[in-house]
Amino acid sequence: MMQALHWGETMTTGMMTVTIHSEVAAPPRRVWDHVSTFAGVNDELAPLLRMTHPPGRDILDDSLPLNRPLFRSWLLLFGVVPVDYDLIGFAALVPEKGFSERSSMASLKLWHHDRALTPVTGGCAVTDTLAFVPRMPGTGRLAAALVAFLFRHRHRRLARRFGALGPITVKLAPA
Repeated sequence: MMQALHWGETMTTGMMTVTIHSEVAAPPRRVWDHVSTFAGVNDELAPLLRMTHPPGRDILDDSLPLNRPLFRSWLLLFGVVPVDYDLIGFAALVPEKGFSERSSMASLKLWHHDRALTPVTGGCAVTDTLAFVPRMPGTGRLAAALVAFLFRHRHRRLARRFGALGPITVKLAPA
């Protein structure tokens, strides 16, 4: 089955998916106020990575144009060494509910990051669904393991900040 991936582009081979789910003890609005800023994103990534952004692009809000690349963000290992870049764009941004990032990276032909914030008793469920196609054939499983590691780390950081309501679950699969 063909799946639309990147503003009209389609891909069927080599796509991997990773889904990470956790529940934190804060309402969606409070979680959104944190995760919709580059300070929040970098807090989730710390100390492993830091993402750069242009001045004036500190916050994800409905003023951002959708369905086109916005800027290149460098991923800096330990906040210093450039290891990849993300040509960031969004298909959707819904305050307090989540976003759909549609990007490409130096290491990935296509990168979809959908984050959903859902109210639950006592707080908020955070679900990240990541679909991607590595540029280098045969590296899908390695890329999936790295993405799962990084996003598990991000969810642990969110749980530390807001309090955990339950375990973090991870699912890996070819798409």
